[in-house]
Amino acid sequence: MPPQSAQPERAPVALTEVDDQHAVLTFAGVLDAHALAGLEELLSDRRLRQAGTWVWDMSGLQRTDLACAYALLRAVTRAPETVSVTVRGARRAVRRTLRHAGLDTVVSIEE
Repeated sequence: MPPQSAQPERAPVALTEVDDQHAVLTFAGVLDAHALAGLEELLSDRRLRQAGTWVWDMSGLQRTDLACAYALLRAVTRAPETVSVTVRGARRAVRRTLRHAGLDTVVSIEE
């Protein structure tokens, strides 16, 4: 059995700023099946529905899988039509996965 870390593992996504105008979600590490339930719970946070602009800071995200990319897509398509979403700082591999899920059709991906 591998030794356990003394520090708790950092969540791969966190709501780092939120008010009635905008919300910033910051991503880090690896976003995969292990993080899916936490991601979906965060994306259903009522405060997101109140914000008109979402920024997803993915500069610290190393990789994501399609299941999580589809969860992001579901969150955007279920959000009010007035919500705009911008992805910032995503690595090439992350952008590729987001595009495979179809997110590039409903969000702005800055390179």
